[in-house]
Amino acid sequence: MTVLDINQIKNYLPHRYPFLLLDKVIGCVPGESITAVKNVTINEPFFLGHFPQQPLMPGVLIIEAMAQAAAILGVISGAESRREELDDTLYYLVGIDNARFRKIVGPGDQLIIEVKFITVRRNIWKFSATASVDGKIVANTELLTTVADADS
Repeated sequence: MTVLDINQIKNYLPHRYPFLLLDKVIGCVPGESITAVKNVTINEPFFLGHFPQQPLMPGVLIIEAMAQAAAILGVISGAESRREELDDTLYYLVGIDNARFRKIVGPGDQLIIEVKFITVRRNIWKFSATASVDGKIVANTELLTTVADADS
């Protein structure tokens, strides 16, 4: 089982503030699943406008956090043996299927993201993803990703 802190996450993802949405990976089984954490704070830049009177995390950013976890799982599962090539490749989100938002996520919440590998076909990776707060599902979806040269 793999555990990653924020500095190790930055080795796997090209994202940086304010778009790096994961704080920690608390478990990863290559080729199977990953569990990551996003600590939601009032200092998030999106809370200035979404919505000032009742701050809530936009659903699209919950999906993005799940996609970032899926990318780490993909890298650890398929590209770790090609570590030197990772600087020249990126995981791209190419599809979102059956997305559902069930509860509001706001400041002070800890988003627990669980992503499970489903399949890979023709360089398209499929994952199921669930986000929860306090043991209650707040969002779930299926994600499709691909890996390509960073300069394509």
